[in-house]
Amino acid sequence: MDATEIGLWGVPLAMLGGAIRVSTPFIFVSLGEAITERSGRINLGLEGTLVFGAMTAYAVAVMTGSPWLGLLAAAAAGLCFGLFHGWICKFRGVNDIAIGIALMLFGSGLAFFFGKPFIQPSAPDLPAIPFGGWSDVPQVQAALSVNVLFLIGAALAVFLWWAFRNTRAGLILRVVGDSSDAARAMGLNPNTVRLLATGLGGALAGIGGAYLSLYYPGSWTEGISSGQGLMAVALVIFARWNPLGCFAAALLFGGAGALGPALQSVGVTQGYYLFYAAPYILTLVIMIATSSPSRSLAGAPGELSITK
Repeated sequence: MDATEIGLWGVPLAMLGGAIRVSTPFIFVSLGEAITERSGRINLGLEGTLVFGAMTAYAVAVMTGSPWLGLLAAAAAGLCFGLFHGWICKFRGVNDIAIGIALMLFGSGLAFFFGKPFIQPSAPDLPAIPFGGWSDVPQVQAALSVNVLFLIGAALAVFLWWAFRNTRAGLILRVVGDSSDAARAMGLNPNTVRLLATGLGGALAGIGGAYLSLYYPGSWTEGISSGQGLMAVALVIFARWNPLGCFAAALLFGGAGALGPALQSVGVTQGYYLFYAAPYILTLVIMIATSSPSRSLAGAPGELSITK
């Protein structure tokens, strides 16, 4: 591949690598929220969980020297946030959307408070697999350097898509999400199922936060999430609560997020900030274009707050 060909393929390669890097936290947070919403509960607190998970992972990795221990700590922190959210929401008259907003602010504030000592120290990164090692072109190598969490997220999306349809746990989740009365008639406790689903969703959001601080961008700062937790909730609705749809939507958003850096890499600098707004503009356009009074909530669990 000569210099001309490298320049021609520079933008697509940069967007491919960027889509993989940027989409990974969205994959985990949106899959976690898909599990939670399938049970009939919405968790808007995932933004706070994502930020607190990022801080926890970075702090533990700095203190132990192991990014994997940081990842586990982030998952545990997210699990605690999710269980706390699920426990509060079981009480009569409690609004899960309002509680989610409160926990979003609480999680972010807690992360900022405990994370101040870890802004300067450097933590070890999560490993990436060099699928581009066969090429001697740096752009190809960079684009095909894939973090292991992306591969785990892709496998998890396929597994959840299958599990929702073919396992007893998936059937229980869908029954509880569609009708609490039907679940009770089957001898199920909707509150317990939703508690576990919300906890699992929080754990996945914590893993998404760990990716942010331990790989891309690979540092701990107070503005690390840029609203990705809230955007992931919108992606679940856009994906119609389908795990494979969540994965595809996350990749689409990631590719849009990589547009600005990709164009900059080939010398296009006009409209710099507009390029970085591309994923948000794209998401807004898609949500409007695919929504209608008759199908905007097609496939939504019957017990979900936004359907009532």
